[in-house]
Amino acid sequence: MKASSLALLAGLLTVGMQPALADETEDLARSCNSCHGFNGVSVGPNMPSIGGLSEAYLKNVMLQWKRGERYSATMGRHFKGYSDEELSKLATYFSKLPWVPVVQQADAKLLAHGKAATERCETCHGATGSEPDDADTPKMNGQWAQYLELELLKYRTDAVNMPHRKMRNNVKRMAAEDLPAAAAFYAAQPK
Repeated sequence: MKASSLALLAGLLTVGMQPALADETEDLARSCNSCHGFNGVSVGPNMPSIGGLSEAYLKNVMLQWKRGERYSATMGRHFKGYSDEELSKLATYFSKLPWVPVVQQADAKLLAHGKAATERCETCHGATGSEPDDADTPKMNGQWAQYLELELLKYRTDAVNMPHRKMRNNVKRMAAEDLPAAAAFYAAQPK
């Protein structure tokens, strides 16, 4: 009788603690809002939207920053203060939010150039950047063009630590003038 009462009490306490855990994750996520926007929808051109990206991608990239395996001016320092479990909770939290493309306009000539320049990208990211082929690949449709171009430049620079070899090889095959066009193309895609 005592064992079943203790088990029931433990179960009730666990259920009662779930909102506290959710609140803790929401508190962690609030610190992301100042740069990545409310619900992970960025309002600034050099900061990516993160709401609605896959849990696997978010967790992987956050751990890469924390471990110094991927370059970032600020994220590595920021994440050193987080446990791997906290980063996992943040990845889960942001992955459950909707992906909201911040569609940017570009002229037809630039979009045509960008479409042609992204032929290699389609294999992993999909024709418009909205259909990644796996959970480790981010969506790019409606992502900020300036951010996308900066990421492409990082992949072209050997001195910058970017761990995805296939991405690095593909970006190095692109002409320099293709980078802003590719970024503008994906930024203009609503779906």
